[in-house]
Amino acid sequence: MAFRKIDISELSFNPFDKIGKQWMLLTGGNKEKFNTMTASWGQLGVLWNKNVLTCYIRPNRYTYEFIDNDECFTASFFGEEYRNALSFCGAHSGRDCDKAKETGLTPTEINGCMTFAEAELILVCRRLYSYDMQESGFLTDDGIPEKFFSSDPYHRAYISEIVGVYVKE
Repeated sequence: MAFRKIDISELSFNPFDKIGKQWMLLTGGNKEKFNTMTASWGQLGVLWNKNVLTCYIRPNRYTYEFIDNDECFTASFFGEEYRNALSFCGAHSGRDCDKAKETGLTPTEINGCMTFAEAELILVCRRLYSYDMQESGFLTDDGIPEKFFSSDPYHRAYISEIVGVYVKE
């Protein structure tokens, strides 16, 4: 399937729906070795005069090592017909299975980064800054650390410049 590069100003969607409800696949690595994971936490905006995506990955996720070690990664968005594939990619580790084979998604490369041919929208991202979340950073006492981090490690946040936007032709 072919993709067409568009200007980021052509995007028109609700990021709360796109990220929080429809989800995205974060994919790092290269043709020889890559991994993807489902994410429903993230932000889109402007920082340092750049269009950015901020995403969050726990260090125990297999995708973490790919995104942490590569300059670029993709955030890919899919139609509702791929909900089961995204559910699978969020619930299984690429250490234990071939997610593309299991879901029927077709790995493809765009701008030197891995994504999937079935995506409707792809953001190619270049890492700019990362930081590790920690309990001491919480400014309120509304139970977030206990709810989200009682048995899992805190996420690393990646602020990344969106260097390419592609839509399915």
